[in-house]
Amino acid sequence: MRDYEMMYILSPELGDENYPASVERINSLITRLGGELGEINQTSPWGKRRLAYPIGKFNDGYYVVTTLKLDPGQTGELERSLRLNEEVLRHLLVSQEKD
Repeated sequence: MRDYEMMYILSPELGDENYPASVERINSLITRLGGELGEINQTSPWGKRRLAYPIGKFNDGYYVVTTLKLDPGQTGELERSLRLNEEVLRHLLVSQEKD
């Protein structure tokens, strides 16, 4: 398993009360794929922020950063699921270097 950091932006249409449920669904997707969330659940919601440029019809979104461990063979399935999820406007998954 490798260490990854993932940032994703959720649709502002979710609203303040619904976006935590979407974050939880993405976290459960990671665990279903055999991954582990970072120590002490390192999911850090940045909250609703203005986008640098419009994505579709949206000018803002909910930013979330998560650290996780995942088998490299499962990253494609994770990214495919995020692309198909209409609540996710953008995502970026990067491998973390070990010191």
